[in-house]
Amino acid sequence: MQFSEAAQALATLAQRFYDRGWLMGTSGNLSAVVEREPLRIAITASGQDKGLLGADQIALVDQDARACGGNGSPSAETLLHLAIIEARGAGAVLHTHSIWSTTLSEKMAGKGAVTIAGFEMLKGLAGVRSHEHSESLPILENSQDMAALARRVKQTLAEQPEIHGFLLRRHGLYTWGRDLPEAKRHIEVLEFLLEAVGRLVVV
Repeated sequence: MQFSEAAQALATLAQRFYDRGWLMGTSGNLSAVVEREPLRIAITASGQDKGLLGADQIALVDQDARACGGNGSPSAETLLHLAIIEARGAGAVLHTHSIWSTTLSEKMAGKGAVTIAGFEMLKGLAGVRSHEHSESLPILENSQDMAALARRVKQTLAEQPEIHGFLLRRHGLYTWGRDLPEAKRHIEVLEFLLEAVGRLVVV
């Protein structure tokens, strides 16, 4: 994927997710791999309103989270995107701040994860063939120390290779895919499931 193509695709997704209430204000960040060797990723620039995001507000960063093209400063959370890309070989990483992911990450924090089973929508996750699948979304404590949090993310992904996402407590959802379309599908599936579970648990 060329950088210009990735930038436009990320801007379009950000606007769609904003319309769904998943990326309000400047929250969240979305990335896509542009090149593997050397690693280059396109990522939404820090501090930008996702409902008004344009392709000219996407940064290009290297494997050390340093800006090397595009426009704007990459979020400190770029380190988490890089950790996921390294651990999963992902082609895209998406992070949303929906009401349901934020609420459930607090409500279920004592359990350490949100567990979702028995829903037909689970079959939208890569490799899942039955609604009887049980999906665990680990809940990690949020931190402003992004280097430490990136290490925790890597550890979690190593310990739980079957998961498709995780939650940061009081923060939101992270998921990924082999490419941007798969990551988009995972966001849509997991946000649907989190809302369904949330309505059962919270309401």
